[in-house]
Amino acid sequence: MADFHQGGSVATLHNLTQRPLAELEAELVEFSKVRPMGLLLPSLFSELKTDAMPKILAEVKQVPYLDQIVIGLDRADESEYREALKFFGELPQHHRVLWNDGPRLRALDAELKAKGLAPEEEGKGRNVWYCLGYMLATDKAEAIALHDCDITTYDRSLLARLIYPMANPQFSYQFAKGYYPRIANGSLNGRVTRLLITPLIRSLEQVTGPSDYLTYLDGFRYPLAGEFSFRKDVIPDIRMPSDWGLEMGTLSEMFRNYSVNKLCQVDIAEVYDHKHQDISTDDQAKGLSKMSIDICKLLFRKMAVMGIVFSPEMFRTLKAAYFRNALDFVERYKNDAIMNGLDLDVHKEEKAVELFSENIIAAGQMFLNTPHDKPFIPSWSRVRSAMPDIYERLIEAVEADHQEFS
Repeated sequence: MADFHQGGSVATLHNLTQRPLAELEAELVEFSKVRPMGLLLPSLFSELKTDAMPKILAEVKQVPYLDQIVIGLDRADESEYREALKFFGELPQHHRVLWNDGPRLRALDAELKAKGLAPEEEGKGRNVWYCLGYMLATDKAEAIALHDCDITTYDRSLLARLIYPMANPQFSYQFAKGYYPRIANGSLNGRVTRLLITPLIRSLEQVTGPSDYLTYLDGFRYPLAGEFSFRKDVIPDIRMPSDWGLEMGTLSEMFRNYSVNKLCQVDIAEVYDHKHQDISTDDQAKGLSKMSIDICKLLFRKMAVMGIVFSPEMFRTLKAAYFRNALDFVERYKNDAIMNGLDLDVHKEEKAVELFSENIIAAGQMFLNTPHDKPFIPSWSRVRSAMPDIYERLIEAVEADHQEFS
């Protein structure tokens, strides 16, 4: 059951009444006459073969208020791109598939890279960045929502609630972060948020002192949600990471660029489940282990920008504080799970805490050893300044792919 508690520094928009989807969509259709809406779907080709993506497609086909759908397709060869065009061709809304691995977009990427303007890592951040650039170029949507393509419990009410704060002309929000309970199949999920981010933020406050930035992050109920929405005017100045830090990096950019009264979080689903990443205890370059390192590095960089001076000794102190705080949280989650009849393996929880504590040190060493690292993709404002015709060329490349292979 939803509550009406307003915690943290950003507004929380709850699901208090289970308002019928038909009512929400009827309002959104009216809003679309003032604020056209778009949907961004960053997808791996392999996700088209899962049970989740066909269900998402079937739901999105019924959405009546979207003016544009942009699909970013990663890890696809020519035959797979053709298959993706056919797959998404069922959409009645105007849509385009960005073939990120195709020769046209790769050539454009190489030109940007020569100028030091291209994403340095493959992944979701790069995919989203190019899609946002394309949406800016086409100028078809004023309010844009983004959600993952591996949601096994998807229905289109998620999208309606996610985009509503950006679409309603009475609202002045510039950004909305989705949240939901991470409970599925009788288990408590969301390990990285529960066992890394929350105790790490509390530990950073202990070690480095009070911080508006940390208080801001701590107010989000699910900071790692891959679902968020924003107004088009937000996009040109975002500098997002290309690695696993995308979600936290986006929150950080919004804190840097906007007053918190322009930001909100919104309850978008009663049940949410998706593809689960392996924790990868033996490989720091994979799964939740890499995710935890990337997130830690992002937090350290952001706090360094705010004047915090990190050292090996501080990272050792931070690890100790984190370990104690995280174990306290494991106890809370265990009791919460027991009371609600959910499964929670305390041994696995504490093994994850041990891994994350070691990765705090690893991330700290990487941060100290690479002071010249450029972790963020340049903003589209900067790219357009260096290449004034980039929008036209991006549209041309996407349209040429679409015409040639459709």
